[in-house]
Amino acid sequence: MWLIFSISAAGVMSNTLIVAAIPDILDHFGRGPSDAGILVAVGPAPAILITPMIGILADRFGRRALIAPSLVLFGTAGAVAGLSTSWPMLLAARFVQGIGGSGLIALSVVLISDHWEGEDRIRLIGRNTAVITVCLALFPALGGSLTQLSTWRLAFAPFALAPFVGVVMWWRLPRHRVGQVRTMGEQLRGMVAGLRRPVVALSTVYAAVVFILIFGLFLTTLPLFLDQEFGLGPRNRGLVTSVPSVTSTVAALLLYRVRSALGARGLLAGGSLLMGLAYVTMGLAPALWVMVAAALVYGWAEGLTLPTAQELVATNAPDRERAAVLGAYTATARTGQVIGPLVVGVALGFTGSRTVLVVGGVVLLLMTAVQLAVPFTRPRSSGVGSGAGGG
Repeated sequence: MWLIFSISAAGVMSNTLIVAAIPDILDHFGRGPSDAGILVAVGPAPAILITPMIGILADRFGRRALIAPSLVLFGTAGAVAGLSTSWPMLLAARFVQGIGGSGLIALSVVLISDHWEGEDRIRLIGRNTAVITVCLALFPALGGSLTQLSTWRLAFAPFALAPFVGVVMWWRLPRHRVGQVRTMGEQLRGMVAGLRRPVVALSTVYAAVVFILIFGLFLTTLPLFLDQEFGLGPRNRGLVTSVPSVTSTVAALLLYRVRSALGARGLLAGGSLLMGLAYVTMGLAPALWVMVAAALVYGWAEGLTLPTAQELVATNAPDRERAAVLGAYTATARTGQVIGPLVVGVALGFTGSRTVLVVGGVVLLLMTAVQLAVPFTRPRSSGVGSGAGGG
């Protein structure tokens, strides 16, 4: 599990380490607020096309053959990004880093799903999410502190650790391939069939919308909002950005209990409602403490909803295509991570960050109504819930 947790930790470093340094990076290169969206989006952009292929190759050649090289590429390109001497060089290095990081989160969940089932799978995916949220709490604060200590370049230094993790992965992970090797066409048809299962399709769409708003609002708009409205420096921006990870971690650790009580459908709809209300409150917050309180509510909802969607996909994907289906799910989520910052970047050119946060919250509230109107069909059993709220 610690190996899996290390993969997940690396997978969330790309934007979280630099989020508090975004205003400083833009100032250094003489870029405007709308370029924040490009800076954030260029990292996850390659995953849109690459992650499904990584999943297919992991099903074909085994997990180790994909995880170790990905970590080496991810860390090396991230370190180079911190040495960039021009805006195009920075974006290019971030793009290459995104290639290396494309499949890390998906493959960590694949490893859990390969070795655990039912209640144990739900609990361990929850714990893996808790590790991610702890990293989400630590990395912005770490990046902000490093920026405050020196310059924004120092926030990129921790990426250099990832290649060493890749070496350990190559040494410790098994070499065996999963299942019988088939033609690429058979694998692609199996992946498409898995994605067409109603629970998998609905969970994938849900994750895409949530990631559009997370990356557009929380990781792109919020740092600018904290700078413009409250005058916070890099360290304090990083600390505030880390706040939701406290409640998100607790929620992820309690995932099985909450899921048992509410079922998957009720949990996802309730999470959308809370996140929508939280974003509206952030945008309207008259004081910093109100915004921090809303961020705590947002973190609780995120910690319950995202691992639930992830587990639904892992459980209801065909066993032989699990990595491919999870890769496609992750690619869809990455699409949201790219679209969100770009759309918000354009919006910030026409309106203020407060308005953007409020409108994003309203979108989530509308999505809650849609979720309640479109029920899941009964998925493959994962040991939790039944009926309309079945898990």
